[in-house]
Amino acid sequence: MKNIFFRTYLNDFIKLLSEQYQYAKKLLILKKIIIKLSLKNKIFVFGNGGSASIANHLILDLNNIAKKRCINFNDPSLITCFANDYGYENWMKKCIEKFGDKSDILIVISSSGESKNIVKACKLARQKNFKKIVTFTGFNKNNNVKKVGDINFWINSKRYNFIENIHQILLLALVDSFKSSQK
Repeated sequence: MKNIFFRTYLNDFIKLLSEQYQYAKKLLILKKIIIKLSLKNKIFVFGNGGSASIANHLILDLNNIAKKRCINFNDPSLITCFANDYGYENWMKKCIEKFGDKSDILIVISSSGESKNIVKACKLARQKNFKKIVTFTGFNKNNNVKKVGDINFWINSKRYNFIENIHQILLLALVDSFKSSQK
């Protein structure tokens, strides 16, 4: 049995990952913004599907390590309630409407960059004067999620697993930078 698929897959991933050095400065900027976040403000993190799992991981680590108030709303009861009452495209927006405050931060993760629920959440965060809207996307460079962001991390790929894994690596690098600051 030949391992050509795995060799090619891993080589393609490593090549794409090596292109992400370009984001080191943006990650440092994001870290500084998070550090300066007041105690009363929050970091909202949203994603769909696999990106929702990445969002969960990020909020756990930022709460624990960076000591910041980070929340997401990936509870199935809340999602199904808000989706039922306001439509799936509006459930994230509704969370921002009910719980978001001026100078909060929104981090969104969308591989396609075209998730309507995420675009609507970003637009409402802008109206509510959130401090920053940070986007992690892939697929098309001029995607709709990226267009509403202040700080954008775009992965030049159309492969979901590559995009999601690199989003997670970038976000966990951010978390690890807080750990290194504590030593």
